[in-house]
Amino acid sequence: MADQPAEKSRLASKGDEAKALHLAETTDLSPQQAKELLHKHGGDMKKAQREAENFKAEG
Repeated sequence: MADQPAEKSRLASKGDEAKALHLAETTDLSPQQAKELLHKHGGDMKKAQREAENFKAEG
């Protein structure tokens, strides 16, 4: 049972990685920028997407 938190953490990391890659592919962000943006918004994809679109509109 001690392995469960580590397993959940690893799975969350894979999910976060997939979200970041999707965000990078659908916006003008680099994968690293997408990861940072998702981290900033606590993994909230909708908020990160909106901010990424603002980057695109401003740039």
